[in-house]
Amino acid sequence: MIMRVSGNTKQEAAVLVPVHRSAQGDLRLILVRRSEGGIHGGQLAFPGGKPEPADRSLLDTALRETQEEIGLGPESIEVLTELPVAETMMSGFRVSPFLARVAVPPRWSFAAHEIAEIMDVSVAKLARPEARGRMIEHLPQWPAPREIEFYRVGPYRMWGLTFRIVDPLIPRLVRGEWVL
Repeated sequence: MIMRVSGNTKQEAAVLVPVHRSAQGDLRLILVRRSEGGIHGGQLAFPGGKPEPADRSLLDTALRETQEEIGLGPESIEVLTELPVAETMMSGFRVSPFLARVAVPPRWSFAAHEIAEIMDVSVAKLARPEARGRMIEHLPQWPAPREIEFYRVGPYRMWGLTFRIVDPLIPRLVRGEWVL
């Protein structure tokens, strides 16, 4: 049994899925590790969040949040496509992800109260079978333990909503669906 937020109303949110090529030509994905505390504390994620009244669209939300969280402004971002909407299973969000080619700054400037770390991850490494894993997890808000799938990213696990966004995206990136 999966516990869900009561009712059918999900709160809208948006994230940017930043990709770039390294100086060596390796396709890379930018992830953040959320600061401890809060509903997603310690988890690997993409920059993003809830809309504010001044946001004209969910894309505006993703761009604003990206600038606020990791200091990457719109001049460094080229949005390639909107990816399929994904829903959180526990926290009640309906998230619109936007894939974007980004120019990585020489030095990251990030909001330490929200972001503990910015991670630059090889797409080729994520595409390897050994990067995937499964385990039984039981979080306090879950009624019972359940199996989760994840990607290994250094000492961390990318799971949940971020996994569900990345998993169908990896083969598309590897195939070169977008010019990056």
